[in-house]
Amino acid sequence: MFKRTPTAVAVALALSSSAALADGFYVSGTLSYNNMDDTINDGVFTQEFITGPGTTIPAGVALPAGTDVRWKTDVDSGAGVNLALGWRAGQMRFEAEYAYASHDVDRHYGVSAAGIALGDEDAGVLVSGAPGNLGISVADLVNDGRGDFTADYLFFNAFYDFDAGWALNPYLGAGIGNAWVDVDYSPSNVSIIDDDDSVLAYQLMAGLNYQCNDQLEYFGGLRWRQTEDLEISSNLLPANFEIENESWMAEVGVRWSF
Repeated sequence: MFKRTPTAVAVALALSSSAALADGFYVSGTLSYNNMDDTINDGVFTQEFITGPGTTIPAGVALPAGTDVRWKTDVDSGAGVNLALGWRAGQMRFEAEYAYASHDVDRHYGVSAAGIALGDEDAGVLVSGAPGNLGISVADLVNDGRGDFTADYLFFNAFYDFDAGWALNPYLGAGIGNAWVDVDYSPSNVSIIDDDDSVLAYQLMAGLNYQCNDQLEYFGGLRWRQTEDLEISSNLLPANFEIENESWMAEVGVRWSF
């Protein structure tokens, strides 16, 4: 009777793993839990801005073009989906990927212009020509965080699949592409920003593949994604802003090889 040795078992596992990593096309789909970093909205007035009536700031104060205006935005966690068509060549994989992500705005705070904190001012200070106070402070108006970030991405990714001789194996990946990001800030139903930008995007991925058979794999891991700063215009103010866009994602997915 043949007696199976540890060496024979290892050879069998290696052969099985090699078969599973055969070259060819595959498709994959991923669902993710996304944690977008809170962002700072750094902007400047693009033309002279005349203040409306505030609390301590009177109507008619002229802020010249180039004056800084900024605030911070807290962003809620969101969800995403990724779909990819790829090619496996040994332990390397290359793929074209479409991704979508969405995040709701939690709140805005820390509004300032020309280095002056505006939170305690009546919100009328933000409206040139307002006939009087609005009866709500700037801080209270922007604390109601209605709005969202939505983004579509196209990436080219490259992965390396480690072969540990088991069904469960780690992978590393990186990708570069483009993002189309829409920003909507509408606190207290006041449209402050509703604009979009197309920017360079890049990402890093790491996780584990679970090989079910020659065609089916499940995988899960972490992903870091960032874009160039978004260049966005304001509806309410004559100002342009640069907005950061960086996220961490935990994801699970399935891959089918042809």
